[in-house]
Amino acid sequence: MRQMRALIIGAGIAGLAAAGALARDGWETTVLEQASGPRTAGYMIDFFEPGFTAAQSLGALSNLREYGQFYTRARYVDATGQTRAQLSMDSFLNAAGGKFFSILRPDIERGLREWVGHSTDIVQGAKVVSLDPGRYPDSGAPARVTLQDGREFGAELLIGADGIHSTVRSCLPVSAGGRQGTGPDRFLRHLGFHVFGYVFSDAALAARLGAEVLLTDSLTRQAGLYALPDGRVTFFGIVACNDPAPDTAMREDLFTRFRGLGPLVDQALERRPADMYEDFVAQSVVGLWHHGRSILLGDAAYAVSPLAGQGASLAVAGAELLTRTLRERDNDLSTAFADYEAAWRPVVEEQQAAGRRNTRFFVPPNRTSLLLRRGALHLMNLRGLNAFMARRAFGSVLPTQGPWAP
Repeated sequence: MRQMRALIIGAGIAGLAAAGALARDGWETTVLEQASGPRTAGYMIDFFEPGFTAAQSLGALSNLREYGQFYTRARYVDATGQTRAQLSMDSFLNAAGGKFFSILRPDIERGLREWVGHSTDIVQGAKVVSLDPGRYPDSGAPARVTLQDGREFGAELLIGADGIHSTVRSCLPVSAGGRQGTGPDRFLRHLGFHVFGYVFSDAALAARLGAEVLLTDSLTRQAGLYALPDGRVTFFGIVACNDPAPDTAMREDLFTRFRGLGPLVDQALERRPADMYEDFVAQSVVGLWHHGRSILLGDAAYAVSPLAGQGASLAVAGAELLTRTLRERDNDLSTAFADYEAAWRPVVEEQQAAGRRNTRFFVPPNRTSLLLRRGALHLMNLRGLNAFMARRAFGSVLPTQGPWAP
């Protein structure tokens, strides 16, 4: 019997997790990635449920935890360096049931690449220019893609895991969830922010930060600093911006708005590298995630935004659920796609709602919101209330029914 072929577009978190899981189930998997090599730019994120359990089920958790970091507390400071609020990470660990660690976004991909190993062919520099989603169950109509260099690939299954700016999504005959417009932006719900992230070496600053996360207690923008054991420091910044496509001059102006938030932040701003990560903050809104032999996964289908704090976790969990559903439905694509989306869509939509709620928490627009955040952080330190406050802030992450239900 011929081995079934799967094409995964995008070698990010969702794409790598899906490729490794499908290879484990006997699929011949090929990942097509537009970038010329693994990503190095990014920022520190928190990884917890449901991705934690999904990674464990896939056998990839140890590869991720190898690069994981643990911090003792998050300290919110004003422009003078005075602590205005703080959050004990022990409280957050308790709320997460101990299934929690922080990790650089590029290191998640690094760990997943090591887990995937040689089971999957990863083609770098593969820019997709056209796509046929295929027809199911017609065995003579596979999904096909053509690359910019003229190469063509075909497969029984195609997964579009190419991020929030998805090319696959634009090529599929799927709706924009009731949103108007004809361009690629019709699939995006902009939240009114721009985000920056990078890593730099500064052993002295790393030593000063130690095991604490430094966050700014500021209005309309927030900056964060995390130290790594090897003397590197990661910077993360998010700032209010209503223009979804700011030009170069405006992006530079946005970046300068982090100045004056404190001496350590100013020090970090001076160390900005050339390969800094930056993007607008948005959510994906897609009416139906699948068509023919093709399906969207991760941010291409359901980006929740950095404000939800769950993007990486949902990418891994979504990949595990999709591949498990395919296996349990004997690779009947129509049934598996429908069951997967029925189970997973309510989960990610709740997380998207949490991300929209979180805008005033992460980036307070006025002093009232700032004071409310300080109070909420205080409550999150209380053992009796931390789980409730965390769920209120970040949303529930497990459906009550369907293939992912406990």
